[in-house]
Amino acid sequence: MIHIYYGDGKGKTTAAIGLACRAAGSRMKVLFVQFLKTEFSGERHTLSHTENISLTFCPIELNFTFNMDETEKAKAAQLFRRIFDESVTKVLTEKYDMIVLDEVFSAVEAGMISESSVYEFVSNAPKNLEVVLTGHNPSEKILELADYITEMKKIRHPYDKGVQARFGIEF
Repeated sequence: MIHIYYGDGKGKTTAAIGLACRAAGSRMKVLFVQFLKTEFSGERHTLSHTENISLTFCPIELNFTFNMDETEKAKAAQLFRRIFDESVTKVLTEKYDMIVLDEVFSAVEAGMISESSVYEFVSNAPKNLEVVLTGHNPSEKILELADYITEMKKIRHPYDKGVQARFGIEF
């Protein structure tokens, strides 16, 4: 089935991690793929040591897309397209039970991955594969494919008062 966690609220990645851990604890094989994040995101340490969860590569350093120049954006897009393509191949050839594409909607919105690639994969995914997608603004076209849709809506967030993302809490 297709799971979508989206919106401007906190908790999208956290929900996906919880589902991945539940699946892994039930002996399901999980591929966890992250876009627009770095190797230093706090969850990566725990996930990398969790039996039945495989992580894909994340860059060590990465600017926010709004701070990237055109050269940096082009390099990041090339990297994330490669990660997406390799992940799709891996999940299909190595018989995974679940794939998490964390921040995939944000990567699409930033022009790093094409929506058509994501749509094609999701719409043709094997029926026994759980597909989990997170990010900010999924298209109606992709929402139509989903079996589960959860919108995370921000009511209040410290960022609105100028508090920067905190290590261990927001990343």
